[in-house]
Amino acid sequence: MKTEMSNHLVTGVKDGVMYLTLNRPESLNAFSPDMLNGLKASLQQAKEDDEVRVVVISGSGRAFSAGGDVKKMGSKSPLDTYEHLGDTNEVILAIKALEKPVIAAVHGYAAGAGFNLTLASDIILAAEQSKFILSFSKVGLISDGGGLYFLPRLIGIHRAKELLFNAEPISVEEAHSLGFVNHIYPIADFEKEVESFAAKLATGPSVAFGFIKKIADRSLHATLEEILEQERITQATAITTADHSEGVKAFKEKRIPHFTGK
Repeated sequence: MKTEMSNHLVTGVKDGVMYLTLNRPESLNAFSPDMLNGLKASLQQAKEDDEVRVVVISGSGRAFSAGGDVKKMGSKSPLDTYEHLGDTNEVILAIKALEKPVIAAVHGYAAGAGFNLTLASDIILAAEQSKFILSFSKVGLISDGGGLYFLPRLIGIHRAKELLFNAEPISVEEAHSLGFVNHIYPIADFEKEVESFAAKLATGPSVAFGFIKKIADRSLHATLEEILEQERITQATAITTADHSEGVKAFKEKRIPHFTGK
């Protein structure tokens, strides 16, 4: 896998999967302007590159991400905070707008905005003993980075408020039982399991995956009538794709389909 490194982000592409590794291990991969700009640029590249069919976001060192840089808290002005969150929001929106699966691969801690970055992803894979922490209220702040949007929709408004108020660590087992972690893997096998999961998705019908992601996300704030009509319009397009033709042919020939993402 060919890799590239900015100050705070390592990128690489292998077998149709773009790997983005948050790379500030000394700060538990707390967000920085360089990291956020790198994520935005990489997600744009993933959007434009047909060879990229899945994106995996992970963290280097001991954690996925601590989110905001605690060492700099108390020294930022309201304008600094507003501008920093503008950059964070652009990353969150880019993840949601990307019509390709985005996987968050979490080990160690995913805290604050780092936790919310995982919630913006389509799939969350986690290593044993990982923890998710909504630490904002501990320092007199509200959740940002989309947490107040994603969490209530994922686990219900009352559970979400309790977690946001109390700011207690959430074990990976509880996260799985609440429904926002898809799979838990042993830490020794974690990297291999993530790569296997992503590689399998990368061989799928990526055009259909994009349609599914777009409509499923829209369903969170649309009416049944709107989604039914969107399904109707989109399916009329999906049947014209090469992937659909290949899927039908493979089904009739009793073989595994070879999707090309077209």
